[in-house]
Amino acid sequence: MSEFVSVVVSDGSQDAGLAMLLLSRPPTNAMTRQVYREIIAAADELGRRDDVAAVILFGGHEIFSAGDDMPELRTLTPEEADITARVRREAIDAVAAIGKPTVAAITGYALGAGLTLALAADWRVSGDNVKFGATEILAGLIPSGGGMARLAHVTGASRAKELVFSGRFFDAEEALALGLIDDMVAPDDVYDAAATWARRFLDGPPHALAAAKAGINAVFDAGAATAEEVRAAERRRYVEVFAAGQEGVKRDDRGSR
Repeated sequence: MSEFVSVVVSDGSQDAGLAMLLLSRPPTNAMTRQVYREIIAAADELGRRDDVAAVILFGGHEIFSAGDDMPELRTLTPEEADITARVRREAIDAVAAIGKPTVAAITGYALGAGLTLALAADWRVSGDNVKFGATEILAGLIPSGGGMARLAHVTGASRAKELVFSGRFFDAEEALALGLIDDMVAPDDVYDAAATWARRFLDGPPHALAAAKAGINAVFDAGAATAEEVRAAERRRYVEVFAAGQEGVKRDDRGSR
């Protein structure tokens, strides 16, 4: 049974076929290995259910996700961090592979892995007060889960490097200009706006939509030697950076004694 991620399917006549992948780990929806595994299970369920035609990714009315649970992450060994990187990538890929239209309804903050999760949706609707950021560098890490590739795919390599290298926060207006979100609305209207977006596809032909989505997603992966090689290289870089950071923390601890 899932503790932090749930699937909610509308039973109303107006929204028949509309489902929600709900992330609920207060107060910031910080993500752990357990959360990622629950996302994988939820995405798989949504992909298989015949009564689901479109999906909204939602973290609640306060915050989408502040990214990885850093206190937990810092307790891991490099080997455990490699497992986390693999599960994180599997979760992001599982969301991206849902064979139905998906819309991320973004409130509050979408930072680090939270931003990567939002980028796995087909479209993103954001409140006008949301703060975004590829913030991993601020913790001495790099985006994982395909975050850098997805960011570069949307913004271009130059702007992606600026965002990743600085780890700075940016607002919804800049996110809209960069193409990272598709609609910006008042904070209280985020879910309703995402639902309006998703309703456009509820009556579409399921098999055709799934095939079209798979075809367009394949373009995103074009040029890679193999998808698994790309994932393995990303995890290797992530773990190398993670291990170097852990060693730096140990040296700092020894120097302070």
